[in-house]
Amino acid sequence: MRPHLVKLRPNLVLACLLLAACAQAPVRNPLAAWVPSPNYDTRRPVIIVLHATEQESAQESLDTLRTRNSGGKVSAHYLIGEDGRLYQLVADAERAWHAGGGRWGAITDLNSASIGIELDNDGVEPFTEPQLAALLVLLQDLCERLDVPKTQVIAHADLAPTRKRDPGARFPWKRLADAGFGRWPAEATIDPPAGFDPWLAMRALGYPLDDRAAAVRAFHRHYRGRDDGDDPQAAFDAQDLRVLHALTDPDGR
Repeated sequence: MRPHLVKLRPNLVLACLLLAACAQAPVRNPLAAWVPSPNYDTRRPVIIVLHATEQESAQESLDTLRTRNSGGKVSAHYLIGEDGRLYQLVADAERAWHAGGGRWGAITDLNSASIGIELDNDGVEPFTEPQLAALLVLLQDLCERLDVPKTQVIAHADLAPTRKRDPGARFPWKRLADAGFGRWPAEATIDPPAGFDPWLAMRALGYPLDDRAAAVRAFHRHYRGRDDGDDPQAAFDAQDLRVLHALTDPDGR
């Protein structure tokens, strides 16, 4: 080995250490003097979004969630396999790329405000018992630890009804509601009063109404276990109105 290379090695090590330190340092604006305050916090999710992978295996989904696919980079905070095995891909305090464009109520950047959970499911088969059991444990942990309201558990299709359908009509939302998660009408046997406006009820729940037929289709998947496909004429029936009334009126059940 030549002597001058030996002399350069300590400088090279120092440079690497400095680069590593910079990589861990907080982002600082060069226009301002850095006077750090201890009074700050990481982001706090306020909603949980459930997805179905619509792929053939957990391994395929893990590969997709960690790389670039045909639609670009995508990720989620958690993936639950059919066997109930739980994987975490993104820290809870970080912003995963799972929701895309959409809105829920006043939240227009769901990625910044949510935890994304992918369920290994091809979109056709039923969800498995080990998978659902693991999901309930995870939801309990997230809601307690991150202080997410238990009612704030929604479908990907709910926030993006024109683009998405997952986790699909087969997902057992009542099973989650029986454990205290999401919204579900206790009963839906009472007709709403005269003048009841289903669109105001949909807006109160959080659904975006830019495409009303798409919103109805998402509502049917979530609350009626029914898939209308891409029906542009999807509309509410009498039972839908009872469900909407029960969901939005504390005396409507």
